[in-house]
Amino acid sequence: MNNLLVANSVSKSFGDFKALNEVSISVPKGSIFGLLGPNGAGKTTLIRIINQITMPDSGEVLLDGLPLMPMNIRDIGYLPEERGLYKSMKVGEQVLYLAQLKGLSKQEARERLKYWFEKLEIGDWWNKKIQELSKGQAQKIQFIVTVIHRPKLLIFDEPFSGFDPINASLIKDEILQLRDEGATVIFSTHRMESVEELCDHIALIHKSNKVLDGKLTDVKRQFKTNTFEVGMQSDNPEEVTRIIKEKFEVFPATFKNLNDDIKLNIKLPEDTSSNDLLSFLTSKAEIHHFVEVIPSANDIFIQTVKNN
Repeated sequence: MNNLLVANSVSKSFGDFKALNEVSISVPKGSIFGLLGPNGAGKTTLIRIINQITMPDSGEVLLDGLPLMPMNIRDIGYLPEERGLYKSMKVGEQVLYLAQLKGLSKQEARERLKYWFEKLEIGDWWNKKIQELSKGQAQKIQFIVTVIHRPKLLIFDEPFSGFDPINASLIKDEILQLRDEGATVIFSTHRMESVEELCDHIALIHKSNKVLDGKLTDVKRQFKTNTFEVGMQSDNPEEVTRIIKEKFEVFPATFKNLNDDIKLNIKLPEDTSSNDLLSFLTSKAEIHHFVEVIPSANDIFIQTVKNN
């Protein structure tokens, strides 16, 4: 697999506190990579090391197969969770200044900013001060500053903080488009629904250690339990439920469905297929709902953290 960024056995301590313990990740080119973990797990420390804000005590980080160097700062766009705009400075002056710091000429910066200001429909903000904007509005400016120089690697730390659902969807679509245009994205968030929508690969850090990683589809496959949600109608629901419980392991179901007398989660034994189950149920009742229970990113996150 062709990886853009690789961290090999990265460790970092602050005094007696071990922030990262030999953490390794590989971020494939052209992917959106979810860097997950509870507060204090070590995610931000790893992100700061990738951005060369701080250095690891041991281990290495490679970008495109080569050790990170100061010049690679221009290859990375970083949207931190704690925003870093100058509140009393006008928007236009600020984005021009920051774009030139990232290596663009003034003319290049103006052309690219014109594109982004039109695309995000914020052309009338140019002469406003950051302190005059809402949190979500300032977030749009921070997003533009992050992507303006078209870096190879984009790192978004809680990028949807402060956004209403409409603007969160807008930025989500922009992130997907940047990925499709060739950017590689590291995405850190506590919003697991965003992980489901955006991420191709994930790594979960807990208490300074990586405890899980892989393609999201493969990780989900590891955690599935061969359980099916079933919704049925029958003239005798109590009797049908009794018969099912005699044959299968059954759990209460919480899914929402209309007009079903019977709602169950049914776990299949190893030697039974979903077709076997469906055939058996069809002989007992009218089936309205039959879906395999696939663990969500949120389920996997909670289960893994609790188990570790």
